[in-house]
Amino acid sequence: MQAINLRPQRSSRTKHEQRLVQLAFLLLFPGFFFYQTLLGLGMIRAYLGGYFSIVALAFTLPLVFFYYIALKRHRNFVSRFDLVHVMFIGYVVLVLVMNFVAGANPIIVQRYVQSLVFCVDLYIIFRLIDIHDKKFILMATASLAVMSAITIHFSINGFFYLQALNDAKDPDSLATYQGFARSYIYTFMIVISLTKFTSARLFLYGLAITTLFLNGARTEFSAMLLLVPLLEFYHTRHKLYLTLPLIFVAIQFAANAGAIAALLPENRTLQLLDLSHSSSAVARDHLTSNALRTISQNPIFGDFASYPDGHYAHNILVAWVDFGLIGFLAFSAILLWAAFRLFSDGFFLKARSAEFVLACSFVCATILWVVAAKSIPDMSVGAALGAFARYRYVRRYAKPGPVKPEAVTSYGGGAPPGTPPPHSCTLP
Repeated sequence: MQAINLRPQRSSRTKHEQRLVQLAFLLLFPGFFFYQTLLGLGMIRAYLGGYFSIVALAFTLPLVFFYYIALKRHRNFVSRFDLVHVMFIGYVVLVLVMNFVAGANPIIVQRYVQSLVFCVDLYIIFRLIDIHDKKFILMATASLAVMSAITIHFSINGFFYLQALNDAKDPDSLATYQGFARSYIYTFMIVISLTKFTSARLFLYGLAITTLFLNGARTEFSAMLLLVPLLEFYHTRHKLYLTLPLIFVAIQFAANAGAIAALLPENRTLQLLDLSHSSSAVARDHLTSNALRTISQNPIFGDFASYPDGHYAHNILVAWVDFGLIGFLAFSAILLWAAFRLFSDGFFLKARSAEFVLACSFVCATILWVVAAKSIPDMSVGAALGAFARYRYVRRYAKPGPVKPEAVTSYGGGAPPGTPPPHSCTLP
């Protein structure tokens, strides 16, 4: 009788925890998009400032608490990957403390602390979140549709830029196009991971590419161009047959790029066709050159905050500049090891896994971003590593067999502490 009562009790105990994790994602990403839209249209004032930092801080302690509960509840929940991630965060914190005490620019230290909070929040969210919850997926899908509609409707001359409307009552708190694109692509990755039908995926790809193209965030748009062939190669049984259509599409786009650019003269995304005309790309090249100069002068320890605030290299070199050779190598190794494991033991499996799609999407996109555009640590790193850790946990403890949803808890494992892993569930 005790065994009969155990499962409902465990399910009831995790229900509220899972709801909070899902709520954290929805408020941080679709919620940010909608708040900023209302702010940009002048419908509200900036009661929560820029929104993201305040909401992220509000969720930090509850998320850490629920992660601790997961550790206590599941004996095998912590993996070596989790421990390596914690050790890396500890190293970053140590460097920040030492440089703050030594008199480094406090604004730069503050920005790093803020980024670490974002990374921790997203690591926990993507480590714990149940992406198979129907209500959550319905809300995420609806949010994606509304975000697309807003972007398309308010685009002017092929560019979504709410600041151009001049309706915001607090324009200083209004996010740039990058914040909107971040909310969109994170939600897209959640939705696409659960989309099984090819026709539905193709529709979502088209919708996302159109939306991000109008948004003008070249970094997120480039990630979409990477994800489409990557995910379709994963899903298709005949990978060779997919190559020719992709090549044809690429050739057609390249052949008509000039005509597209003429139709949408205000769109920043088209600057990807010729980065020499992009002031942002030119500036980033200059910042990269400065970072390489700093590294050549301080190859082992780097030179923390040796640049004015905001003038850091927008790529992985900033990890070397601010955290030394050890930080650069450790950070690179973590991401590359995650990518290697995904492609070596998951990409060619016959069984399809939503957890794999989510982890692969974030890991590959994050590698692209940190190489080409993002600062370190960007919040995408936390999301990528959390999604990868969850995939590895589910991959390890879920065994082939008939699907029994009740055998898998919201944290990916079905057995209570001290019992063997389940042998009657498939990969979700």
